[in-house]
Amino acid sequence: MQFGIFTIADITPDPTTGRVPTEHERLELMVEEAKLAEQVGLDVFAIGEHHNPPFVTSSPTTTLAYIGAQTKDLILSTATTLITTNDPVKIAEDYAMLQHLTNGRVDLVMGRGNTGPVYPWFGKDIRKGLELAIENYDLLHRLWREDVVDWQGEFRTPLQQFTSTPRPLDGVAPFVWHGSIRSPQIAEQAAYYGDGFLHNNIFWPMSHTKQMVQLYRERYEHYGHGKASQAIVGLGGQAFMRKNSQDAIAEFRPYFDNAPVYGGGPTMEDFTKQTPLTVGSPEQVVERYLGMADAVGDYQRQLFLMDHAGLPRQTVLEQIELLGTEVVPVLRRELEARRPADVSEGPTHAAMVAARDAENGAFDASYRFETGDNWTGLRAEDRG
Repeated sequence: MQFGIFTIADITPDPTTGRVPTEHERLELMVEEAKLAEQVGLDVFAIGEHHNPPFVTSSPTTTLAYIGAQTKDLILSTATTLITTNDPVKIAEDYAMLQHLTNGRVDLVMGRGNTGPVYPWFGKDIRKGLELAIENYDLLHRLWREDVVDWQGEFRTPLQQFTSTPRPLDGVAPFVWHGSIRSPQIAEQAAYYGDGFLHNNIFWPMSHTKQMVQLYRERYEHYGHGKASQAIVGLGGQAFMRKNSQDAIAEFRPYFDNAPVYGGGPTMEDFTKQTPLTVGSPEQVVERYLGMADAVGDYQRQLFLMDHAGLPRQTVLEQIELLGTEVVPVLRRELEARRPADVSEGPTHAAMVAARDAENGAFDASYRFETGDNWTGLRAEDRG
């Protein structure tokens, strides 16, 4: 099973000091978090995509490429790649490029995001959000798997004999998760393609998460990709820890009470009962998250949000270290012991290449010239 952290890089005032980090400081912290995550044994670092304040994650590929150059084993992912407002051709190019530069340490979560105005900012109609998600991903899926694509749809200009470059590393596309909290159509889409389904349930009760994951598993089996228990599932999570649970509660309370995403809603006690947020000791976090598999079945990826609500830099780094050294080793050991042999540990580029080679033989990585009408000749006779 894969464990990691995700961030949306919000800029939120620290309610205990009033200090507001600069954009530069927030970006530097994000890089520092990723490097520490690898050092303490986590598997994945993921960032969201937002194009509005107070977030500074408008360019995931740029950020992940920079992090990739400073890490060796960490899987670089997105908490959301906006499949609705980004051009699928540009997504195909950017993430295949990132895949090559990081030696395959890339996957991504497709989603519609949660910021309504982003649609008109990028010339899209929010009323067509679901249709955009379905059509755009259909094109992206083909661009990564077909050397030459002819395509026509409703929301972008047609493509004729188009080849996206670079082609995916080793002929294997980056693994895709479809992220959705409340849309059964997206769970259906993930199942149809045999992709992963990530239910980032940080604000939702487990009863809802269980229902969505069960739908995805049933449809995954329906489409012939394997047994329902073998479907690839990821979950979100949140935690704040101290050695003593009462210290954790006292320290986190002002952040919970004043953060825009929490403030004015349920009390911290009610919120922790109803959602995956766990505030307490590392042992309490372990106990809470061991129960997730009881609700949704054996799953492949657990991500935690650790750097939100205005928490200061040193506190965030302490939380990541506690997660990596005291929580994840226990979760990894216990969940691995219960995982059936026919259920995947989690998607990696190496595993996907091995599966493809076993089915179709080794991939020929030779460059294929003149593959489509967008080919530009570079030979002397072409320039004459």
